[in-house]
Amino acid sequence: MAPPDHIAWLEDTGEVIETADGREAEIWVLRHGDDPAILSAWATHYRQHYCRDEDLADLVADTGLSNAEFLTSIKFPDAATAPGPSTRAGDFGEILVADFIEYVLGFWCPRQGRYEDRENRNVPSNGTDVIGFSFAGDEPSPDDELLVLESKAGFRPTTKNRLQQAINDSGKDLVREAMSLSAIKQRLLKINREDALKVGRFQNQGDKPFKRTNAAVAVLDDEIFNEMALDESDASEHPNGDNLRLIIIRGTSMMDLVHALYARAANEA
Repeated sequence: MAPPDHIAWLEDTGEVIETADGREAEIWVLRHGDDPAILSAWATHYRQHYCRDEDLADLVADTGLSNAEFLTSIKFPDAATAPGPSTRAGDFGEILVADFIEYVLGFWCPRQGRYEDRENRNVPSNGTDVIGFSFAGDEPSPDDELLVLESKAGFRPTTKNRLQQAINDSGKDLVREAMSLSAIKQRLLKINREDALKVGRFQNQGDKPFKRTNAAVAVLDDEIFNEMALDESDASEHPNGDNLRLIIIRGTSMMDLVHALYARAANEA
């Protein structure tokens, strides 16, 4: 499958930031533009994370709401009332990172149900943020790779180091991994049993060895990127430090982009 057009806006700058413990955090930039066709396709792709278009008519039926009203008031995090805006930012960062590892790095990254099954639209989903799977062949192999990723968004002024937060939360992923894998498998069982069973290659490393890579990602507005002391980040205590990737994705007017995508996703449904 060809990658979505918005992926072309994500570029590797070739630059890095050296952290306090001597690691390199690679810097990517999202050069988003005012291209209606790309933005519409991106909004459609984005909407599918919360509500499949084929389900929308049945979900809206009997509510007395339009498609746009239903999505805006029932499915999408609130644009203004806390914690809605921060949940919007966090979801955007996670979905962008999921797109990155699937369409740029080449991992399989199932996300079905993670956002659409929420009972409270303003409360972020539990568990590991993003998990990617790479299969060396048809049978389980020590060369299979599990990429376990934590993402933190920073689009408004803050005193918190978002990269450090992602590193800290990534360090907890080994504990949460089993539950997150089970949740992915259970959601997939409702859609495609064959896909669901592929997750099993990563549920018992003792019997089926594989490579485990962790990643910590900060998705930042340019203004925040320029002010944040990212070079003070320290991953020296990370339990999988030998297989840890640090990534920063920056871009201009990121919160404006987030709100514009949600608006387009609702209004074009």
